[in-house]
Amino acid sequence: MTDKEEQDKVDRELFRNVEKLRQLRIEHRDLDEVISRLSMDIHVDEVELKRLKKRKLMLRDQIERYSSQLIPDLNA
Repeated sequence: MTDKEEQDKVDRELFRNVEKLRQLRIEHRDLDEVISRLSMDIHVDEVELKRLKKRKLMLRDQIERYSSQLIPDLNA
C-alpha cells in the first residue's frame, strides 16, 4: 500500500469516527430532551424512563470512547 493510499484510509476512518461521534451526540441530546419531558409527567412509565436513562448512559460511554480515539496519544 502506498503512502497516499494509507493516508486516504486513515482519513476515511477518521471521517467515519467523527461522523459517528456527531450522530451519538445528537442521539444523546435528543434522548436527554425526551427524558426531561417524561420526567415531568406524573403518569410516566418508570420502567420505560429507566430504560431511556440506561440508553443515555450507554451513549455517553460510546461518546467518550470515540472522543478519546480522536485525540492523539500524548504519550506517543
